[in-house]
Amino acid sequence: MICLKDLNLLCSRAELADLPEGKLLINTINAFSYNNARKDVLFEEALTKGDVLIPDGISIVRVCKWLNAKSQPKQRIAGWDLFIFEMNKLNEKGGKVMFLGSSEKVLGLIREKAAKTYPNLEVVTYSPPYKPQFTVEDDLNMVKAINDANPDLLWIGMTAPKQEKWTYANWDRLNIHCHVGTVGAVFDFFAGTYKRAPQIWQTLGLEWLYRLLAEPRRMWRRYIIGNTEFLTLAIREKLGF
Repeated sequence: MICLKDLNLLCSRAELADLPEGKLLINTINAFSYNNARKDVLFEEALTKGDVLIPDGISIVRVCKWLNAKSQPKQRIAGWDLFIFEMNKLNEKGGKVMFLGSSEKVLGLIREKAAKTYPNLEVVTYSPPYKPQFTVEDDLNMVKAINDANPDLLWIGMTAPKQEKWTYANWDRLNIHCHVGTVGAVFDFFAGTYKRAPQIWQTLGLEWLYRLLAEPRRMWRRYIIGNTEFLTLAIREKLGF
């Protein structure tokens, strides 16, 4: 079972520059995804057997230090940080970026903004069917769209844990040679359909509280119950049971 002490995490944003080229699966983890991975074997495998795991949550950073875990991340590395780094890097040399996930409305906004912000990038998008479970045909269509596009950078945004599980389950069918990031909410952040917390909230490690206050009816279970569950699991690890 997934344990905080054993996670192999990237420890600083600077290490993003050291990631090897080629086909690389990059996932993120926070308290919410950790809680879910404890109950979902495929999700646990997706997170622990991917190539890179990023601490996208201040709670992960602090608890790893408290537990004297194998990885000692110095800072939170948000999915947004990964996105900006990879997009700037590819824009410098030019190439093709693909966004798979979200709605046509959001993808349209992404294409418009990317054309202005990253003029050296060709943008390809694909909006999968909106349903709880994809069919075999859905999977084949998405895999084909990715392979046909053959991007230099691929973003998967279908919310956690769906995006991580789908990418991991179909990894061997993706005939591509690029970094692949599962970054869910980043699609909405970049499109402008959802605003991130102000920088001061991010700096203080309170972005979760900002989201809770902004959308209490949607987020209360995730942050009030979820954070309590996460702390309970961390304490159990600390005590060895």
